[in-house]
Order: sequence, then C-alpha cells, then structure tokens
Amino acid sequence: MIYSVIMAGGKGERFWPLSRGGRPKQFLKITSDKTMLEETIIRMEGFVPEEQVRIITGGDMKEKIEELLPDIDPHHIYTEPFGRNTLLAIAVSAVMLEKEDPDGIMIVLSSDHMIKPRETLIRNLEAATKICEDQDWLITLGITPTRPETGYGYIKVGDLYDSVNGTSVYRVAEFTEKPTRIIAQQYYFDRQHLWNSGMFIWSVKSILKAIEKIKPGLHAQLEKFKQYIGSEDEEKAKRELYNDAEDVSIDVGILEQANNVLTMKADMVWDDVGSWLALDRIEQRDEENNILKGNVVNLGSYESIVYNDSEGLIATLGVSDLIIVKTNNIVMVAHKTQINKIKKLLSKFTGDEELEKYL
Repeated sequence: MIYSVIMAGGKGERFWPLSRGGRPKQFLKITSDKTMLEETIIRMEGFVPEEQVRIITGGDMKEKIEELLPDIDPHHIYTEPFGRNTLLAIAVSAVMLEKEDPDGIMIVLSSDHMIKPRETLIRNLEAATKICEDQDWLITLGITPTRPETGYGYIKVGDLYDSVNGTSVYRVAEFTEKPTRIIAQQYYFDRQHLWNSGMFIWSVKSILKAIEKIKPGLHAQLEKFKQYIGSEDEEKAKRELYNDAEDVSIDVGILEQANNVLTMKADMVWDDVGSWLALDRIEQRDEENNILKGNVVNLGSYESIVYNDSEGLIATLGVSDLIIVKTNNIVMVAHKTQINKIKKLLSKFTGDEELEKYL
C-alpha cells in the first residue's frame, strides 16, 4: 500500500511572531482558511486514503494534532522526543511502517509547502509510486527554478531513465546544498538543475536498504529500536536512539551518497513558504504592491507586508519595504532586507526568563 508520511516537526522560527513554540508554522492558516498541515492532507485525498496517512512530529505536538485532525488514528501519529533532522525522522517512520506493512511505499511530504495545481503533483506521484512498486529506486521530486534561489538545495539532472504515463524520469547526476548567489544564477540559466523540493518516494525496503548500506551504525540502532515498538519501553528506547543518532538531513546523509536516485521535473507552482518573504510570491498584492492581512489601514505605503493577527488595528503611513506583524502581545517591525536575521534576533531572547515567554 501507499502511505503519506508527513513531517510536521520544526519550530517555524522564520515566521515569528505568528509562529511560536505552542503554535508552529504547520498549525498556521497562511495560504488558505485551513492550516498548512490540513492542506497537506487534503492535497493527497483520493490518492492516499486517510487511514494510510502517517504524521511524524514532536511529542509535545501530538495532542494538538489529535485535536486538529480527529479522524486520524492517534497510533498513526509518530512522535520524536526532540528534533534530530530529517534522516532520523524518515528512518523512524520507515521502521514503524515496516512493522505493519514491510512492502509499503512511502511518500514523504513536508507539512508546510504550497503546491498548485494538485493534479500535477498527483500525476508525478502516480508515476513515482509505479516505479517504486517493484524497483529499488529512491525518487525525489524536482522543481524547475523560477529564480536564482540560495535557500534551496539543487539537483543536477542526469540521463533520461524512463517515461511513465507521460512523465519523464531522470537519473540524478549531483546534489548541491544551498549555493552561493553566483552559483544559483548559473543553475537558474543552465536549465540543467532543479530545486530539491524535499518530497520523496520510495519503498520501505529501499530506504532501509540504503540506510543499511550507507549508514550501518544507524541501521544497527534502528534494528535495536524495532524490538521495542509497541511495548511499554518504546519511548525509552526511542529516546536512546535519538540521543545516540547523528543529526543530519536525508539529502546529505543518504541521497548524496546513494547511486540509485531518480528525479522528475514536477512542473507546478511550489513554495516551501519558508519565511515572511514567501508571502510576496504567493499572496495577492494591492495596487501599491502591499500584502495586507487583518485589520489594517494604509496610506501611501508600498512594497510592504502587514499582517495583523490581533483584535487591534495597524495603521501605516508612507513606509516602504517593511514587514509588520502584530499578535495579541507582540509587534515585530523589520525591513525586508533584514528579515533573514530573525533567528539571530530570537537568540537574544534565550536565557532571559521574561523574553523566553515570547518564543
């Protein structure tokens, strides 16, 4: 069977102050009137049944997800004692699935992406899952770049492998982590590179086989943990696994070193909605190129994002290139060119009891 494995961890700090410890980005209604986690599940309806949806998240978020998604079996919400990057999250999900369906196929998704149209995504997933049914491939969905982006990883497209239902599938020639501006411009113009979307398709057997080959130490740790799945010692064993495991992404830990990786060009509108600047790309602007959300009155301001999530009012007059966000107890004002330093700003809160309550 085919399973959606939705990664719903992370703090979403780059969307502070709207995204905070008790309400990270995946629980926000940024792109529609649904939370981003709900949007991710809705996007897969008709292709992956609800009972085949799996979510992996922080242990402190499980109850919130159960409240948000009452139709999801609580046993299908996998928890992490703390974040340890995507390789471990995916590996744990794979061994959990192996217990119930060792022949299963995993579609790994992030809980906070914007994707349109849905039909294009499903067409690509249909082609990818068909390949993975009886072949030992690891597949990543690539996105044709629309700008020289330094915040994404890139995939260099290799030789054509196959065409499935009209979808071309290619061997991966090379992975590149977040490049410099000059390299990103080269990739944008050479048309040989795709953005690495962070969406993956493979069988449970294939990903565990790759882990055994490339990360034998982790595989041994997973084998030990598997003995405790479903027992009263499961959480204790999981914590030991997380304490000992390497903090590395699936891309760096496995995909960059594997020789059985394929990609396909998913020609759709995609955004990882990674920061406030993403709203400039995905939201409708007014005649002065502003994005205004909530109770906002503006006169003469332009090229700004003003997001009011409180009962009060924000009034702007003659400002430009600002990001202004107001919640019930926080106001953030930032210049667009400085918003990439938001994590540095939040680091000033750490260790201060009065300030930490705003994280």
